Amino acid sequence: MDKKLLSDYIDACELIRETEQQIRRLQEKQSETTQDSVRGSNPEFPYNAQHFKIEGTTFSMRDDARLLEKKKLLADRRAVAEETRVQVERWMVTIPARMQRIIRWKLFEGLTWEETAAKLGRKATGDSVRLEFQRFMSGK
Repeated sequence: MDKKLLSDYIDACELIRETEQQIRRLQEKQSETTQDSVRGSNPEFPYNAQHFKIEGTTFSMRDDARLLEKKKLLADRRAVAEETRVQVERWMVTIPARMQRIIRWKLFEGLTWEETAAKLGRKATGDSVRLEFQRFMSGK
């Protein structure tokens, strides 16, 4: 496992979240309805004026086809990002717990080495944690 794949994990998680938001927006757009009021009359005598309320979606069949295609593309993109996320999480389970904590805080949460060392406790310094991480990554 290299550092690039770990940084891809962050992007993959963010991409999953953004993709789900886009899919939700598309579904809301599809279910958007509009209302209007029109005037008409009876086609036969007596020609009484009447008011009718009409309601419907602003979505056409062509828009529906485009929406389905876009949903499929977003689902494919989400699946690729999900695979990257699962791959990194599967690897994270196999490494020591201390290194899991260091990687999670430093790379995933973006803390500094000193903040990571403070969270680890046990008289750890920023440099000692950084060197421990570098040794671990070069050994893998």
